[in-house]
Amino acid sequence: MLSEIVAKLGGTLRGEDRRIERLAPLDTAGQDDLAFLANPKYRRRMDACEAGAVIVTPALADDLADTRPLILAEDPYLYFARVATLFHPVAPPVEGIHPGSTVGEGSRVGKGTEIRELVSIGRHVTIGENCKIYPGVVIGDEVSIGDSVTLHANVTVYHGCRIGDRVGIHSGSVIGADGFGLAWTGEDWFKIPQTGRVIIEDDVEIGANTTIDRGAMADTVIRRGAKIDNLVQIAHNVQIGEHSAIAGCVGIAGSTRVGAYCTVGGAAMFVGHIDIADKTHIGGGTLVSKSIRTPGTYASSYPMSTMKDWMANAVHLRHLDDLVKRVKRLEREQKTRNNREDDTDE
Repeated sequence: MLSEIVAKLGGTLRGEDRRIERLAPLDTAGQDDLAFLANPKYRRRMDACEAGAVIVTPALADDLADTRPLILAEDPYLYFARVATLFHPVAPPVEGIHPGSTVGEGSRVGKGTEIRELVSIGRHVTIGENCKIYPGVVIGDEVSIGDSVTLHANVTVYHGCRIGDRVGIHSGSVIGADGFGLAWTGEDWFKIPQTGRVIIEDDVEIGANTTIDRGAMADTVIRRGAKIDNLVQIAHNVQIGEHSAIAGCVGIAGSTRVGAYCTVGGAAMFVGHIDIADKTHIGGGTLVSKSIRTPGTYASSYPMSTMKDWMANAVHLRHLDDLVKRVKRLEREQKTRNNREDDTDE
């Protein structure tokens, strides 16, 4: 019932109480569904929406000529996310270690933790309480994992890494592989031993097929509350600040420090050994080639165009340096002429 949702999550119910079966987008919601409208620019979709009830802001509700039940919330998107958690609670772990898994010498598994099929746990590993370790996970020696951690299928955690409480790591991710540390001998590459660790603090979530390399000597650190999407590469000795969010296909080169409360759009690329200030926002596809000391929003992607227009612009860009030199020469010549005219006037 809508009243039960409001009782648990707050907000205000305007209109009659009714039963809700599921959540759905505005475009496809039916009479038994709850939808949400977070952005005023989509308000016209309400006219065709058949949802049984909608989550909206109080200000928007006052402008709507809508007789259906409304839940008034200051942030409809956040409210929707919390309702979704009510409708789809995470199943708790079922304590036990599947006989098809292996646990190395000296390792300890906490109370309430579920170890599924074909999990390999190395020596002297510590796993906390109420964790869920899905099939195919490989955990190296001397790894420490906190409470209420979920490692989805085929995650690999290399030796010595540290994972805090309430961390979620999705399928195929690799935590603690060697960083790309190489020295040129004059004839070939000499591999530098990577002796640091990966430290993942509490409440971090890491998407599928993301790789986080161990530090070369110091540690790679993902701070508390950070959220990292799928297919992200984080190199050795990188630090990601608290509650920063990094979208898919981002690459961050070694020893870069990303501050707290930052957001990074998809496919952005960072060179190594730079610092990014707290509360910095990087647009998708941006090449971050130097440190950012002042918080703000930054972007450097080139707008999409037709191939014909792109090639024409590329020709101009190729000659940009020549154009700058010509402009400077013309400015010098004009300045010289102006000086001569001033001398003549005198």
